[in-house]
Formats: sequence, C-alpha cells, structure tokens
Amino acid sequence: MSFQIASWQQIDTALLDMDGTLLDLAFDNYFWREVVPRSVARARGESVASAHARIEALYASKEGSLDWYCLDYWSAQFSLDMVALKHASSQRIRYLPGARDFLAAAVASGRRLVLVTNAHRRTLEVKRAVAGLDSYLDSFVSSHDFGLPKEHPDFWPALQAALDFDPRRTAFIDDSLPVLAAARDFGIRQLWAITAPDTRAAPRDIRDFPAIRGVSELL
Repeated sequence: MSFQIASWQQIDTALLDMDGTLLDLAFDNYFWREVVPRSVARARGESVASAHARIEALYASKEGSLDWYCLDYWSAQFSLDMVALKHASSQRIRYLPGARDFLAAAVASGRRLVLVTNAHRRTLEVKRAVAGLDSYLDSFVSSHDFGLPKEHPDFWPALQAALDFDPRRTAFIDDSLPVLAAARDFGIRQLWAITAPDTRAAPRDIRDFPAIRGVSELL
C-alpha cells in the first residue's frame, strides 16, 4: 500500500496521536467511565451511580489540563493503583480499523513517524507493549515530558526543539480539536482530524479541519 493524497509527498515527519487516532478510544472511554467508577464504588462502599456522578464532575474540572491525563494525579485522587487497573483491562486495547495498514505504509515510505500523546508515560508503556507500537514508530513523546498538554501553545515550540522538525513539512493527525487548533496556530502544515475515534460511538461531524474517518483513508 502507498499514500494516495498528493500533499503527503511534501511531508518528511508525521506526528501521530495515539488514543483515538491509532488506537480505539473505546478502551479509554470504557476504562475511565466504567472501570474507574466501579473500582471507586467498591473501595468506598458506595453505589456505582453515586461514584460515577462524582467522578464525572472531577473529570470535567480537569479537562484540558495535564492532570486530566495524569495517572499519578488520579491515583492520588481515588486512592487506587491506576496502573494496575490499566494492566487488568489491557486486553481491550485495540487498533482502530486500518491503522496498522497505515503505519506499515508510512514505515515503507521512509518518513519519520513520531507518536505524540497526552497519555501519561506509564499509560504509554502499557499500550506500547500490548499494541506493539515499537514495530512502527521511530520515537515516542508524552506531553508529560514537557509539563504541558498538547492543547497548550507552548507545547509546540518545545516539541519542535526536541524533535527538530520543519512545521512546513510536517503532518499531524489527532482526534482532539483543541489540540489540532494549537498545532495549526504553531504552523503545522498538514492537519487531519479523526471523525471516528471510538468504534462504539457514531462518527462526528468536523468542519474546522480536513477530516477523515480513520488514518486508513490516507492510503
């Protein structure tokens, strides 16, 4: 397989999100909305419904911040070993449809492939091992390495300094619109938004960015 989109020929570096771009966001939604509330309810002797309502409010208060993605933060908040819970549920980690074909074609094309995720390093390591991401990616970056989420405008200059990429010859693919907006403002030339990051949910209607159902559409 090879890339069919002409603009891809002008790209040297592809920055790829992990959850909702390469891997099915269904796992993360299941983990945070089902596994965590059940575990908190069990530990505190409360109903799942009560725990779920309280936890969703906590999530909302941290959305878009680095804490929202931080296993250490949520482990402390809930007095739970979040890494152990991730491992216990890791059999549900899956690639999105066509993602491995896309990665194989990207590797064969000779372009530099960098995974850039907001996920905590320990989450990244779990998924990296289960999904075999090392077979495809040249390097891995967690926003926690910089102390800033990808939504923050200062993340992108820090990432460029670390990776030495030319924004004019770089592609970035993500399912988060605030993250894509930050990348666009920094000057990343080619951006694509994923409309179907979770195979259990309906595709989204995205108008602000070039949109694809999944990365396989770039083949």
